[in-house]
Amino acid sequence: MVTVRAPATSANLGSGFDVFGAALSRPADVVTVERADRTTIEVTGVGAQYIPEDPEGNTVGAVVEALDAPAHIHIDKGVRPASGLGSSAASAAGAAVALNRLYDRGYSREELVPVAAEGEAVVSGVAHSDNVAPSLLGGFTISTTDGTNSVDARVPLVVCLPDVAVSTRDARRVVPETASMDDLVETVGNAATLAVGMCRSDPALVGAGMSDPVVTPERARLITGYDAVHDAALAAGATGVTVSGAGPAVVAACREGDRQAIAAAMLDAFADADIDARAYQTRIGEGATVVEE
Repeated sequence: MVTVRAPATSANLGSGFDVFGAALSRPADVVTVERADRTTIEVTGVGAQYIPEDPEGNTVGAVVEALDAPAHIHIDKGVRPASGLGSSAASAAGAAVALNRLYDRGYSREELVPVAAEGEAVVSGVAHSDNVAPSLLGGFTISTTDGTNSVDARVPLVVCLPDVAVSTRDARRVVPETASMDDLVETVGNAATLAVGMCRSDPALVGAGMSDPVVTPERARLITGYDAVHDAALAAGATGVTVSGAGPAVVAACREGDRQAIAAAMLDAFADADIDARAYQTRIGEGATVVEE
């Protein structure tokens, strides 16, 4: 038996659509696997009632198939589905690490990224790596068709999760198919600024690089109260604010001492829009870890 804690993640970070990702110190899924002749899945925790336990419909089923590693799998969800915090990716990453260890397959964490990404395809229809990569590797990640690079950044964050749902498929439908040259230049500049900020663990640069004129404005329209929450976080000291992944979670970069005030301001702004929400005072953290075997 092997048990793995796999962290929530924030993908895109504004300017890095389908490329950037960051592991969060909290929340997380806990995945336990035990050898079996036939794969079975049990799901408990946050939003478990919405997650299929049939291996063909669950993100970990594709991971089992890719690793040829049948098992009894228990997923204790700490990352709410349809949150914009890489819920399916956390389960896939946790299963990949656990099954790799259980069956001694010998894959490196980098080699497990495309394996776990196949699990993402079950949920979103696309085998993308911007969530599974940071959940496996930790830190800040850059995923392209050539592979993934990561850096062990240390940046405080606040993530505010409203009690509404935005599916990844719906959020992809609103992504513009074209962008102007001016918007492209702005986005590249912001993405470069954010990447430098991560390498320096500089919250000011990370926040400055989160702005995105193409994808974020369209996705923000799917989140009731987003503009007020964005402005409230900045007023409370955030260095940058954007939609986390497909949403509805909103992520703010900040300095260590400002997290509590920012979390309170974001919660109040959602409350003013009659939306219940939960705030996580978190930071960029480590990847999936084996906690028991």
